[in-house]
Amino acid sequence: MTKPNAPTLEDVAKLAGVSTASISRALNDPGKVAKSTRKKIEAAIDQLGYTPNFGGRALASSRTNTVGAIIPSMANAMFASGLQAFQEELDKEGVTLLVATTGFDPDQEMRQIKSLVGQGADGLLLIGNARPDTTWDFIDKRRVAHVVAWCNNTRPDHHYVGFDNAAAAGDAANRVMHLGHRRLALIYGLTNENDRAKARRDGVRAAVKAFGQGARLTHEVEAPYLIDDGAAAFSEILKRPEHPTAVLCANDALAAGAMMEARSRGMALPDDMSFVGFDDVGIARVLTPPLATVRVPQIEMGQAAARLLLAKLGGQSGLSSTTFDTEFIHRGSLIAAPKA
Repeated sequence: MTKPNAPTLEDVAKLAGVSTASISRALNDPGKVAKSTRKKIEAAIDQLGYTPNFGGRALASSRTNTVGAIIPSMANAMFASGLQAFQEELDKEGVTLLVATTGFDPDQEMRQIKSLVGQGADGLLLIGNARPDTTWDFIDKRRVAHVVAWCNNTRPDHHYVGFDNAAAAGDAANRVMHLGHRRLALIYGLTNENDRAKARRDGVRAAVKAFGQGARLTHEVEAPYLIDDGAAAFSEILKRPEHPTAVLCANDALAAGAMMEARSRGMALPDDMSFVGFDDVGIARVLTPPLATVRVPQIEMGQAAARLLLAKLGGQSGLSSTTFDTEFIHRGSLIAAPKA
C-alpha cells in the first residue's frame, strides 16, 4: 500500500526559506527559534497543509497500514454495522482501523483528521459531505486518501459510497400519506453542518408538498439523536392543540423515544398514532409495536467504502462513487390513518 505524495518537511523548508533543521526545532522546541522565523514556518505549514507524520518517521516506506474512520457519534447504533463491515474488509488486507468521533462538531472533526494524519494514517473514512472549506482545503493540500460515506454527493474529483437521504425520507413520507395520513409531524436531526439531516428533512418536506390532497406537516421539531431527545421532541408536538396522525423520525432512536413518550401518556400504538423511523437498527425490531423504518445498507456501504479506499491507496485509476438503494420496512407501528 503506497500513500499518495504529501507535503514534506523539505517542501515546507523550501517555501519558508529556512533549513529543515530550523523547522524541526520550531516543531519540537519552538522557544529556541526566533519569532519571525516561526511565523514564516507556520505560514508555510498552513499553506501546504503539512502535518508531521509521527507514525511514518519510523518507516522508510512511509506506510503504516492503518486507516482512520471519523464518525459523528458512538452513542447509538446508526453507524455500528457499517463500521464493523468496513473494519472486516480492511482486515482482509492486514490494515488496522483507528476510530475517532466528532460529536457532530466540525472543529472536532478537523482536530481528529489532523491527529490521525499526523499519526500516519494512510487514509480516512469520513461521514457526510458537509464540512468547512478549511477542512476540505487541508485534505486536498495534504493529499489525504479518503472516502465519504452515508451520502450520495461530494466535491468533484472526490468519491462517496452512500445513498440518497432525501429520496429515502421522501419515499417514507409518501408511503405514510398513501395510507391516508394527512397530518404528519417530523422529528429531524440537528442540521448544522449535517447534510444527511438536512436531506432527510428536505425530502419529507418536498414529498408532502408534492402529494397535495390536504397533506401537511403540522409540526417540525429539530432534535439531537438519542432516545430521550425523541421523547422530548414528541412532548413538544403534544403541546399544540392539533395532533398529527403519524410521526416521521430521522432515526430509530428518535422514534423509540417518541413512542416511549406516547405510551407513557396512555396512547395506544399504533391505533392512536403511527410512527416511522430511519436506519433499521436493532431496536426497531424489538419495540412494541415493531418500528416501520427505512433500512440503510450499512454493511454494503462499509464493505464498498473499504474496497474503494484500499483501491485509492493502491494507486488504482478510473475509480467511481457508489449509490446504494434503501428499503422501506413496513412493521406494526404504521397503519392506515383513522377515519375522521
